[in-house]
Amino acid sequence: MCILGKNKLMELIENYKCIYPFDYNLLDGDSYVLTVKEETTLHYLEHKNLISYEVVFTPPQYVAHLTAKSKYGRMGLSFLNAAKVHSGFVGRLALELVNLSNERQPITIKRGEPLMHIEFLTREGEPSPYMGPYQFQYVTEEEKKMYIPVLKKVFPNFDELAKTWLKNKPL
Repeated sequence: MCILGKNKLMELIENYKCIYPFDYNLLDGDSYVLTVKEETTLHYLEHKNLISYEVVFTPPQYVAHLTAKSKYGRMGLSFLNAAKVHSGFVGRLALELVNLSNERQPITIKRGEPLMHIEFLTREGEPSPYMGPYQFQYVTEEEKKMYIPVLKKVFPNFDELAKTWLKNKPL
């Protein structure tokens, strides 16, 4: 496994819409920095699930890894959930955060402010696409329709997968 460099990450974004919407200014070395959908303040010891502004798609030959910006770690904001985005996942990410500030002060994350690095890593072996209940979480019907051609392109057995992903919900 290896982390994709900036030029390869740009190829993924252009070919597969791995990050949507995409802002070139949020490329940070070998990662993209996700932002949050809504401004949020976390009080001391408060836990919240923040939703990424961007939709993420992880193509089958990759997995993605998340790390919080160190700026927030220094303030005492802790990232709780698993730091992996499965191959084949499409959706906005639920970023589980808790304020553990030593000063017991509130921490505010503004909409559009860089929060979470996402790095794409190559994987070996047969694709094992994400089949869980969070596929297409927090996406609009329009966004879902935008990703269907991409998924059909990368998964030859898309129709079979779609039955599981959509749980009998219409495309």
